[in-house]
Amino acid sequence: MKLNYKFSVIGLLFLALTSCFSDIDDDPISDTEIKDFIWKGLNLWYFWQGTDSAPDLADNRFSNDTDYINFLNSFDSPNQLFYSLLSDEDRFSWIVDDYFALSGSLSGVSKNNGMAFGLGLIDNGPNVFGYVQYVLPNSSASENNVIRGDIFLTVNSSQLTADNYLSLISSDVYTIGLAELDNNDNLILTGEEITLTKQIYQENPIYISNTFEVNGIKVGYLMYNRFLSDYDQQLNQVFANFVAEGVEQLVLDLRYNPGGSVNSAINLGSMITGNTTNDVYLKQIWNNKIQSTFTDEDVTRYFAQTLSNGNSINSLNLNKVYILAQNSSASASELVINALEPYIDVIHIGDVTRGKNEFSITLYDNPDCAFLPPNTDCNGSINPNHTWAMQPLVGRNENADGFSDYTNGLTPDISLDESLSNLGVLGQQDEPLLARAIQHLTGNGRTGETFTEHKIKIFDYSNKHTPTGTNMYLEPDDVPML
Repeated sequence: MKLNYKFSVIGLLFLALTSCFSDIDDDPISDTEIKDFIWKGLNLWYFWQGTDSAPDLADNRFSNDTDYINFLNSFDSPNQLFYSLLSDEDRFSWIVDDYFALSGSLSGVSKNNGMAFGLGLIDNGPNVFGYVQYVLPNSSASENNVIRGDIFLTVNSSQLTADNYLSLISSDVYTIGLAELDNNDNLILTGEEITLTKQIYQENPIYISNTFEVNGIKVGYLMYNRFLSDYDQQLNQVFANFVAEGVEQLVLDLRYNPGGSVNSAINLGSMITGNTTNDVYLKQIWNNKIQSTFTDEDVTRYFAQTLSNGNSINSLNLNKVYILAQNSSASASELVINALEPYIDVIHIGDVTRGKNEFSITLYDNPDCAFLPPNTDCNGSINPNHTWAMQPLVGRNENADGFSDYTNGLTPDISLDESLSNLGVLGQQDEPLLARAIQHLTGNGRTGETFTEHKIKIFDYSNKHTPTGTNMYLEPDDVPML
């Protein structure tokens, strides 16, 4: 059965304009036209459409075209309309006015100064401290000798607070004031300042990959900071190296990974386990309107044995994996943990994860193709009058056991927070989280609570504020056809 997505409910005559926006040619564009795209796209795809938590997206919400137009024009902007339509359960849907920038961000391209950091409250607030989690190579941060573990209290000489930190760190250029712990465990400014500049930067998500031997066991370590399909071939080469070096145990570090491509998550899981293409990796749950048009096969994804370019996946064929994950681990990172659980022993070390169990798709103003990009099955075209696009949550992924309910995050098997006084060097065997994994895999550890001094409980982090944030998305070719 095919869904008729060319709506007959509304036949907009774009006459009553409340404000104007500009397209890429700087021609005026009705914001009612943009709002119409927003409502219709969400009415078709949004995960909570048809439920009581999204009443304004109900199919019978409007009795006629006039009611509909008046509703759209009751909002001052497309942004205001979009966020008003979302369910209270939705923490992650978003909208942009430039889908070219969105497309770049899905490939890892964004404005970045190279300093990835977490933010915590000082004595439960309102003042905030930042600490450097890692530094990207060939970036402003690396050129200015910023290192993991640096602590900062001020930006542009202003104390960071829960109210001002977003505006301060959003600037393209800003100066951080460094701090340190004194003998009484108080954070004090050192007087040293560093100015950082954001630039267009393409981040390679494969941050560290190495191998080492401990107690006669060959261990592979991979720190992977975002699921980007453009790097799947490089990721596959990492696993080819692991296989060639005889890796017997793997520590997968996703502690700072906010998510990304579902397809890349499937590829990574397949590189770890070597499951066959008959083994279910996930099943998608869509809204009732969409789900009714799909067969069971449409919504089922299996482990992979080849990449999209046809190259064979290099697999370690493991029956156990150690995954380092914490509150800044979200969406596709959590998907890997959840999807592997039915098949192998997953030892999760760190903290409770973010709890992002929904996936999204990119919607464009292309109603002839169900708001998806033009493809071989549809010759529709994206509205040339504007560049707005949406990234709404459209479904949830459940694993082969039918489990998808981790809105409150995935609980670790071994609890271990990062510590300001002992962050360690990423990839080195004495870094605390990696050391805990080594302790366990060599038989010298046990599951249970592990305590550290100056434990960090972050409430926000820089990777969450990249253009794609904690997004878990289906790429256009992976969206089942209606």
